[in-house]
Amino acid sequence: MPSNQKVTALILAASRRGAEDSVAKVQNVSHKCLVTIDGMIMLERVVREVKAAKDVGAIYVSIEKRELLEQIPALNEMLEKGEIHFTPSADNLYLSVRDAVANINPEWPLIVTTGDNALHTAEIINYFTDALAKSAPDIGVAMTPADVILNAYPDGKRAFHTLKDGGWSSCNLYAIKGPHALEPARVFEGGGQFGKNPNRILKAFGLMFMILYRWKLTTSTRLSEILSKRWGLKVQIIKMPFADAPIDVDNPGDLERTEQILIARRNGTPVK
Repeated sequence: MPSNQKVTALILAASRRGAEDSVAKVQNVSHKCLVTIDGMIMLERVVREVKAAKDVGAIYVSIEKRELLEQIPALNEMLEKGEIHFTPSADNLYLSVRDAVANINPEWPLIVTTGDNALHTAEIINYFTDALAKSAPDIGVAMTPADVILNAYPDGKRAFHTLKDGGWSSCNLYAIKGPHALEPARVFEGGGQFGKNPNRILKAFGLMFMILYRWKLTTSTRLSEILSKRWGLKVQIIKMPFADAPIDVDNPGDLERTEQILIARRNGTPVK
């Protein structure tokens, strides 16, 4: 991708559990991404950071109804100004991305993130798009090494993808170079928790990948090469040097911890 090319951003904000989500229940809202965290609605915070990234052009938010965005004053103003756009979500992650691509006819590449990554910053997104510009993969997957996370948060409990070159954690930040690279996103039809379900790994990525992954027999680079060959596409892991990049809000404990980090950032103090 040329250095002056803008990417299209898609923020996935729909809720599978709705008001029954454990995070949504904390504040009695319809979606976990609509909770207020450190004085700002989480989805608004994500949108603002994506909007501030230097390489991002058009921004689309995938959610069930436009009214959910209109009820947030800052996002409603952005909608009215054409700074962000609504696209209706579908029944799962893959279908939401597929339908969004069909509805918005994006400028490629398309970067995809989620509405519960409250710690993503414009700096994180800039680093990701700069890496895409240098290597131009068909599919880019942002991942942070475990040692980066544990150096910042030694007491943090995270489930890492452990390989010969160490542990890795997904940042919920992806890139798709064009419509030809959309089909592999079908692996997300059942959600994204592959590490907890070996059968999903087998179905999505094949037997060789599953064996090498489950028994930690190879590196992240080699697994990328296997997927590239399987799909006939260039798949690349973008190594992210940010401890906060993989932290999303999946439960009330995550919500509390994320707010602590945001307050520490704002005050310029260490995280307690």
